Amino acid sequence: MTKVSFASTTAFPDKHSQAREEDEEEDDMASHSAEDPSEAGSTGPPDFGDSIDPLTFEQILEMDDDEDEREFSRSIVYGFFEQAEATFEKMDTSLSTAESQKIQREHELANLSSLGHFLKGSSATLGMTKVKDSCEKIQHYGAHKDDAGQPTDMEDVVLLKKIKATVATVKVEYQEAERILKQFYHDHE
Repeated sequence: MTKVSFASTTAFPDKHSQAREEDEEEDDMASHSAEDPSEAGSTGPPDFGDSIDPLTFEQILEMDDDEDEREFSRSIVYGFFEQAEATFEKMDTSLSTAESQKIQREHELANLSSLGHFLKGSSATLGMTKVKDSCEKIQHYGAHKDDAGQPTDMEDVVLLKKIKATVATVKVEYQEAERILKQFYHDHE
């Protein structure tokens, strides 16, 4: 921190009065920034744990015109909530169809891969790391790959079981991220 010094009101200040003035200025600056942290610069989003990457989410928050209202980021986040719910419904439908109609399995695996890819991108934009990682696994399994994205010879039934388990996991991860973000926006439905 750079020290700012002001001229003394006396014509010939001694070194003790100048040191006292500098100490008073530093104390004043420290107490002022402690009273109003916004003047020291952005304090960033709160601790989201490992559900949400704060650096990624901060980029969304920087687009808000009004930090109190946060209309822009709120609209993106709540739009994602609607999108995620609709995508989970489509995943559930695809899983049901694949389990009941053997002839449709290949088609439904491809559909699940596409849905996983779609939700992976949206969740990554908001920094929802756990949701993104689980959706990437769904994308891989649906494309006949293992969870790391390497081609696999697992049977369709095994891949569908892995997708079903991962969908259950991602829904829990999503609910946690949704709870955290609603709390951030002071929406306690």
